[in-house]
Amino acid sequence: MNNSYLSISQLSQYVKKKFDRDPYLQTVYLKGEISNSARNRVNSTLYFSLKDDQAVVNAVMFSRQARQLPFQLEDGMSVLVTGRLTTYGPRSQYQIIVEDMQQDGIGQLYQAYEKLKQQLLEEGLFDQAHKQHIVRFPKRIAVVTSKSGAVIQDIISTINRRFPHIELVLYETMVQGEKAIDSVAENIRQADQTGSFDTIIIGRGGGSIEDLWAFNDEKVVRAIFEAKTPIISSVGHETDTTLADLVADLRAPTPTAAAELAVPNQADLLLTISNHEQRLKKQLVQQVAYLQERLDRTQKSYIFKQPHRLYEKYVQQVDEQTAQLTQLIEGKVEQQQISLQNLTKRLDSRTPDALVQAKKEQTNQLTQRLINQLTQQVETHDKHVSYLIEALNHLSPLNILSRGYSYTTKEDAIVKSVQSVQSGEQLRVHMADGALTVTVNDKHIEGADDQ
Repeated sequence: MNNSYLSISQLSQYVKKKFDRDPYLQTVYLKGEISNSARNRVNSTLYFSLKDDQAVVNAVMFSRQARQLPFQLEDGMSVLVTGRLTTYGPRSQYQIIVEDMQQDGIGQLYQAYEKLKQQLLEEGLFDQAHKQHIVRFPKRIAVVTSKSGAVIQDIISTINRRFPHIELVLYETMVQGEKAIDSVAENIRQADQTGSFDTIIIGRGGGSIEDLWAFNDEKVVRAIFEAKTPIISSVGHETDTTLADLVADLRAPTPTAAAELAVPNQADLLLTISNHEQRLKKQLVQQVAYLQERLDRTQKSYIFKQPHRLYEKYVQQVDEQTAQLTQLIEGKVEQQQISLQNLTKRLDSRTPDALVQAKKEQTNQLTQRLINQLTQQVETHDKHVSYLIEALNHLSPLNILSRGYSYTTKEDAIVKSVQSVQSGEQLRVHMADGALTVTVNDKHIEGADDQ
């Protein structure tokens, strides 16, 4: 049996001819939702997708028709398009060449996105006050993403290049499809509940709004908000913004950027440390040199070489003030002497000898009176003192004992009554020149018959 095998390009060309010759496919009217439109430039050929709940078709609108659009394409926009179906040979994919496009309101996914975004915004889930600081020098990082694909590889290679001492733990996660929502939310909670991670990275590559929809789900958003571990979100391309990006503690445009934000650059740290070390050494050398210069200046100072120069100025000041004081005193003395001489001359010239003699006698009389009064006053004081001494002697216990009196004590206490003494007890009799120890043989109480 001889089989005729076709090449891939031959099959693709055959299918394209079938599409191009089918009259039903030359003018097609479609209603769908725009997706994958972010990569387009203004006034250029537009490449995007049209989708509904069950299917997706690629679409192309050439620049001539694109320039006539009165609006700009946005993901989630619902549109009405007119075009023809054809195939793109190199990829063997069918697509619609759009000739005309009109808006048909906001798409259902985009509308749901905006509604949930507004609700969470009002609840405060996106507030900056709830954002946690990313640990600058982490030890363990959890990565919530798919084990296949470029995301995990980009993160691993970036971290190994920048800070290779980090322990990375992958939480294998479904990031697309019906089970993606529960998978993402559950793995975020598991990574957070371990309590051993410094940072959690959520990552996924680019895609349409429906591809990224798991990261717009309320369950995932609340799992991120409730996590105690700081979370970096890197979902989609830089132009994609999911609700997970808004609620995360930090958003990265790409998984590679997320890894760069999660860890420092070891080379930069080493360079910074080296620069600080060099700057510190330079400052220390300058400080030592400055202190050495001060020490040298101090050692060379005249204060250490000629310490007496410290007080030379003060010695000179003392000498000057001493000379001034001496001169002042001598001047005062000289003035007083001159004044005394003048007064003496005036007195000599004005006082007769008789007056002088009378004054001398008066002076002698006053002197004698003063002596007599002083003598009398001294004698009076002597008599008063003798009287006081005699009075003290009369009151002195020793003087009383010298007249033959005595006092008796028992155990260092003065005996004031015979009733406090018993026969046979020993007493101490104190006299002027000593003391006697006596024994009581009997006692007699005045006014009583018993002994």
